[in-house]
Amino acid sequence: MHTLTRRDFVTSTMAGGVVLTGVSLGAAGARGSRLADSRIDVLLDESIGTIAPEIYGHFVEHLGGVVYDGIWVGESSSIPNIGGIRRAIVEALRPIRPSVIRWPGGCFADSYDWRDGIGPRERRPRRTNFWIDQRALRELGNVPAKYDTNHFGTNEFVRFCRLVDAQPYLAVNLRSLPARAFFEWLEYCNSPAGSTTLAEQREAGGEREPFGVKYWGIGNESWGCGGNFTPEEYAAEYRRFATWAVPDYGVDLSFIGSGPSGRDLEWTRRFFRALNERRDLNRMWGWGLHHYTSAPNGEAIAFDDTAWYDLLSSANRMDSLITAQWQVMGEMDREHRIKLVVDEWGAWHRMTTNVDPTHLFGQQSTIRDALVAGLTLDTFNRHADKVAMANIAQLVNCIQSLFLADEDRFLLTPTYHVFAVYTAHQGARSVRTVMSAPTVHWRDGEERDQSLWGLNGSASVRDDALTLTVTNSHLTEPRETEITVRGAPVGAIMATTLTARNVHDHNTFEEPDTVVPTTADVRGGRSPFVYRFPAASVTKLEIALRR
Repeated sequence: MHTLTRRDFVTSTMAGGVVLTGVSLGAAGARGSRLADSRIDVLLDESIGTIAPEIYGHFVEHLGGVVYDGIWVGESSSIPNIGGIRRAIVEALRPIRPSVIRWPGGCFADSYDWRDGIGPRERRPRRTNFWIDQRALRELGNVPAKYDTNHFGTNEFVRFCRLVDAQPYLAVNLRSLPARAFFEWLEYCNSPAGSTTLAEQREAGGEREPFGVKYWGIGNESWGCGGNFTPEEYAAEYRRFATWAVPDYGVDLSFIGSGPSGRDLEWTRRFFRALNERRDLNRMWGWGLHHYTSAPNGEAIAFDDTAWYDLLSSANRMDSLITAQWQVMGEMDREHRIKLVVDEWGAWHRMTTNVDPTHLFGQQSTIRDALVAGLTLDTFNRHADKVAMANIAQLVNCIQSLFLADEDRFLLTPTYHVFAVYTAHQGARSVRTVMSAPTVHWRDGEERDQSLWGLNGSASVRDDALTLTVTNSHLTEPRETEITVRGAPVGAIMATTLTARNVHDHNTFEEPDTVVPTTADVRGGRSPFVYRFPAASVTKLEIALRR
């Protein structure tokens, strides 16, 4: 296989810049065909469904530097903050409309007692964090990553959600607390002002009006760290927590079950079968699915060509996971009332590039991670009829984060820029796209032949605007692509492109704008037209429709 050099990459990227020929096959015939090696057809009249804004959700766990040194800096901190919450995160999240944020875990959730995180902060108990025994933390002393101060609790989390206009999604402790603790947490959050003692406690914490929390995850990874249950055992526990007797306080409660790790179809099949024995499927709104992407060498920055493609191939499995799980869910839920919730996903690398030793599972982010984000979000968009929510792991300083922060330093990762580019899809109508491009071939670490799509993407329509997002996975080759929009004439076109001069480039505190998107107006007005997608890139085409 060809070994990529910096010169190769820079040459191919610059050659593959924003180029729109505006050639119409009707006018140019064979000329248009010769220009293109790939093809995209956007079928405006073939709707898939509305893209739920919740698909663009996020995940916050009390893990490493996500909460402490990430979101929460404290009210007395010299770091600019809003009531103790890092101002920079609030200001960066608002423009990308985060929709929903999951908290407090993750595995941490099934060791967390919500009552520890309410009341005056100076009186809140310090507790041992679920992640204390990770080797990376052993020599670091009594840091919050090991012993949680509980300064960031329910009130602080909901306040954070309100600051960024996101809905809270609370993960319930099913492994180590009884169902009664869940009912009381729900009462604390949602009972009317002054109606209960717990409502008064909420008010004492500064929030008189109810939080109106809609989304509740009943346990987390109950097949593993959340209890190591069998599907039948978890179904019995789920019934106790999500029984019809739970008061809703006027909120349309949406319970989310702890679904499988990846392709474990039997976990889904056996759980649905057990829950359906008592006709309890109507007590579930969403079914969780977790899938993390990795490459064999595990490095975030020091990867070779093989690791580039291995990671993208791992991310590409999301499509088949969704369709396989959906089919099994339909065996019992034939009307498909229950939707998929991919509440943990992202690229997970070795912890060799974290910006601080306390940031457990922290890692840097390159254009390779941006492509993982783009192709995954495109997958969700194409399955808008199946996926109702998704939450990338995690928001800051952990796994495929959108932000890196350390004391007063802060930056946006390439993954953040993908979410910013894709914002236009939220709430739009997903339409079918047909993509044809040369297949990418490579040999994996065991010298086996592998292949991957040439182009991946999705399209959506809102009013008279079409948004087409596309990832080109090839390391060195741009894709000259003939694009046909069927169903309406096209007008002006704007292109936003995220790529890098070198695929190992990443944003640092000293150089935070190394990998950022560029936007340009390009010639439009005809369909079909030919557009060149640069190598190793994520692109958004905003196309005006003339109806």
